[in-house]
Amino acid sequence: MGAESNESLDLLSVFLTGIPGLEAQHGWLSIPFFTLYIVAIVGNILIMAAVQVDPALHEPMYLFLSMLAVTEVGVSVSTLPTVMGILWFDAHRVDFDGCLAQMFFIHTFSCMESGVLLAMSYDRFVAIYNPLHYTAILTLPRIICMGLSITLKSVALMAPLPVLLRQLPYCHTNVLSHSYCLHSDLIQLPCADTKLNSILGLAIVLSTFGLDSLLIVVSYVLILYTMLGIVSGEGRWKALNTCVSHICAVLVYYVPMIGVSVMHRVAKHASPLVHMLMSSIYLFVPPVLNPIIYSVKTRPIRQGIVTMFSCKRGLL
Repeated sequence: MGAESNESLDLLSVFLTGIPGLEAQHGWLSIPFFTLYIVAIVGNILIMAAVQVDPALHEPMYLFLSMLAVTEVGVSVSTLPTVMGILWFDAHRVDFDGCLAQMFFIHTFSCMESGVLLAMSYDRFVAIYNPLHYTAILTLPRIICMGLSITLKSVALMAPLPVLLRQLPYCHTNVLSHSYCLHSDLIQLPCADTKLNSILGLAIVLSTFGLDSLLIVVSYVLILYTMLGIVSGEGRWKALNTCVSHICAVLVYYVPMIGVSVMHRVAKHASPLVHMLMSSIYLFVPPVLNPIIYSVKTRPIRQGIVTMFSCKRGLL
């Protein structure tokens, strides 16, 4: 189990928790978990490849979708080593610096995902409000600039977290409550005052996820207002239909996040298994469901994937 030392400024390792109460079934549980990882990674890579290969998909909406796929692959790859390491090899111990690195990548890619969802809501607003100048407004250089801005903002906001945690003395238990490293977990370990870390963490949450979600709501209020100005009922339906996939993606991302936040504050004494399941839903559901949602609801993506495989078969 985790060590409890008073001399752990250089806390060499942390002890990650598996699935509480189901340790004996880790071998069997690895099958559905690994399947979810395969679906998430392969599904998002297929979307990225289809957008890159098919010229018909070189439009703003699909370029933003490709960015979303990159962030979801990033989140999945960030958690995969420790989750599957525990389930397959019972490898609970992780180097402390490696844990900090994992925490940084998980939170950075999650922040990027939120930023991309906001950019996609702006994309939908422009497409509905000013369809004739849609591609003139969202040019490729502008889209690249937006993508770089989201990346740099996420990295700059998350970089201080591991640096500050590395400076603190550790003299409590080194056991974490998840199968991966999160800031909310690691901040419980130091025996020094972590008020600065807590304030910084809250500020980051409010300035990224909080602000992004608010601006997404504002975007859809403007979209709804614009749609009400469309005379044709068929035109309104078409406009709404172009937003359905993005609305689903937003709900799939933010609903589990809100659920996890509520659990941490309202149900602190709930079973560790419940907390672990809620956190896993938050990290697993968006990367798994979004490729399915966009493949089912967006015909050009579906056709692009089919075309890509048809071309490869033709080459063979």
